[in-house]
Amino acid sequence: MDLNKKFPGKRVVITGAGSGLGRALAMEFAKRNWNIAIAEINDERAKESAEMVKTEGGIPLTIHCDVTKPEDLENVLNVVKKEWKGVDILINNAGVASAGWFEKIPLEKWDWIIGINLMSIVHGCRTFIRHFKESGDGGYIVNVASNAGIASLPEMVSYNTTKAAVISISETLKIELSKINVGVSVVCPTFFKTNLMDQFTSPDERQRELANTFFGNAKTTSEKVANHTIQSIEKNRFYVITQKDGRNMWRMKRWFPEMYFKVMSLLYKTGFYDRHLKKLLKLMNIVG
Repeated sequence: MDLNKKFPGKRVVITGAGSGLGRALAMEFAKRNWNIAIAEINDERAKESAEMVKTEGGIPLTIHCDVTKPEDLENVLNVVKKEWKGVDILINNAGVASAGWFEKIPLEKWDWIIGINLMSIVHGCRTFIRHFKESGDGGYIVNVASNAGIASLPEMVSYNTTKAAVISISETLKIELSKINVGVSVVCPTFFKTNLMDQFTSPDERQRELANTFFGNAKTTSEKVANHTIQSIEKNRFYVITQKDGRNMWRMKRWFPEMYFKVMSLLYKTGFYDRHLKKLLKLMNIVG
């Protein structure tokens, strides 16, 4: 079903819409003339996104929001209820990246990434589910996770953990919220061109160099992921895995879990992971 027919109110809230995938999603909704709440901690980036939204035909509403603070999400809801009388779609997009060997990651960095990548999803869903239930008009929630939450690649444990938790939350809500006509999708891309490295942290420079290489060589754009996400909302599709390598890793782990871990462990122990991960991802694109 066409998105505008599915949600004639055309009201979406996007966290972290000041850049990257969040901004790309805002642009896709703007092309459809939606009301777009840019819930963003960086006010300057939010302003830039708002101007771009106007240019594309959307109606922007910027709201300062620190997604680690539940009161900020409550404020976002209160603002959109006042301005729009409600909301149709919530997109929990804000997130950060990190890497490192398990034993080297400082505990404060665990608190940091859990607060942004996981608890922001908890705060957003708790706040807006309550509104969806009270309104009785249905709605939709999109949680942006990552293929890292599926593949669990080595030296990315804190990031993997938060994204796996986001997938689990989304799977649970997919069933729970069916009773009140609220759809759910979880976005699980592999590497794509974005600004996720802006706040990247790692106790070892090696992991930063690897991440820079993977993101820098990515061919998929944030615009492509955003467009696929919109299509998935229209079709009420749960898993949004845009790239072929991500879909193939998802299938292999689900269908042949023991083989998956044996292969990945062998590649890592022999050093193939370091030397040829790019080739491995390319192979995953070819297979299937």
